[in-house]
Amino acid sequence: MKVLLASDQFLRDDILKEALLRELPDAEVSSIASTWPVPPFHNVGEVREALGDEDELIEALQGVDVAFSHTFPFTEKVISSCPDLKMITICRGGPVNVNIDAATKHGVLVSYAPGRNAVATAEHTVALILAAARQIAQRNMEVVGGQWRSDYYIFDNVGPEIGSSTVGVIGYGNVGRRVANIIAAFGGKVLVYDPWTKDRSGADNIEFVDDLEDLLGASNIVTLHVRESKENTRMMNAEKFALMPESSIFINAARGTLVDYDDLADALDSGHLFAAALDCLPEEPMPADHRLLKTPGITFTPHLAGASKNASILAAKIGAADIAAFARGETPAHVANPDVLRK
Repeated sequence: MKVLLASDQFLRDDILKEALLRELPDAEVSSIASTWPVPPFHNVGEVREALGDEDELIEALQGVDVAFSHTFPFTEKVISSCPDLKMITICRGGPVNVNIDAATKHGVLVSYAPGRNAVATAEHTVALILAAARQIAQRNMEVVGGQWRSDYYIFDNVGPEIGSSTVGVIGYGNVGRRVANIIAAFGGKVLVYDPWTKDRSGADNIEFVDDLEDLLGASNIVTLHVRESKENTRMMNAEKFALMPESSIFINAARGTLVDYDDLADALDSGHLFAAALDCLPEEPMPADHRLLKTPGITFTPHLAGASKNASILAAKIGAADIAAFARGETPAHVANPDVLRK
């Protein structure tokens, strides 16, 4: 089996190769690489969050059975130009850089790596909660700038303890489940809203609620962990923020489309919300004059919650296992277009 390693600076060639050859020692390997994450990915043709030249990828895929990649663009143009290609394995939670319809039409199986960065994202989310509650980034900047303020001990200026809080977790998938259990270990009460999950197992102080409004009204910290869809665009808006208690905290390390950021800024400017922490933003990168950058109480990170060495290694391991299963004539564990298997 001929496999193209289409790597970048996060899912490096050596990481993909080691994972693949551990599972499939006899694979014939070739390589191509992009410089992602510098520059950041963008839309390429009809696919999202990709980086790489389509023509260069097409040339590299001639005579190749399987593409093992992370961020390269698998557009209709690429897939239709590679008649030998039988499988595309994408080392990320969702294969948004693959035209699934085109792959299915051409009989190319697509697999992906759900949960590859769940631990990293959950840990980063908890770090954001702590940073927002204690305003760590803001106080750091003040100290570095020569300020030493004692007024943060005034009662109205201090934030909550996590272990004494009620934390609302919206979404109980790979990330939300971990966040809920970490917060429960702090001693906090956790409310979870996820009408789609079947597994409601977790720590004793995790409680499931059937209405989002009930979670928002009872949680002084709310964190988002749902996949984006047309139905949940700007699900957190002025109406939802108004339901949250006074001086509460909002966290988003999921997707930027889930939040109306003008409404969030209004809630912070008015003092209704104490703080927010955001890893996912309305524009990435944000322009220097964006309103959010002038809104007090926000902690930012540049969409890197899922970035860890362990996440990279695990993503390659998940992808390699799927490729090996395919090589053995078995069904890979993580298939995005199962209709191909029924043809």
